[in-house]
Amino acid sequence: TEMFSSHLESSFLPDPDLIIRTSGESRLSNFFLWSAAYSELLIVEKMWPDFNLRDLDSAILEFGGRERRFGKTSAQVWPQVSESSETTGEI
Repeated sequence: TEMFSSHLESSFLPDPDLIIRTSGESRLSNFFLWSAAYSELLIVEKMWPDFNLRDLDSAILEFGGRERRFGKTSAQVWPQVSESSETTGEI
C-alpha cells in the first residue's frame, strides 16, 4: 500500500481526520478515496457556497465528541469497559 500511496498526487499530505461533505449527499464521489479509510465523515445539508465559519465550528465540535476507533470495535478499543458492561449491563 505504501508503494501505491507514494504515487498519489496527495502523497505529501497527511490522511484527513475529518471530511465534511456538503449538499447532503451520502457519498465521497471518490474524493481522497485511498487516504480516507479512517477519516470521519460528516454530511451537512448546506451547499458549499453557503457553508460558513459557524458551520465549521459546529463540525469541529461534533468531530471532537466522536469515538475514533480506526477500524476497531469499541470492545477492542476499550476492553475493560466492554467486559464490565457485559457483567453489569452498564456502559
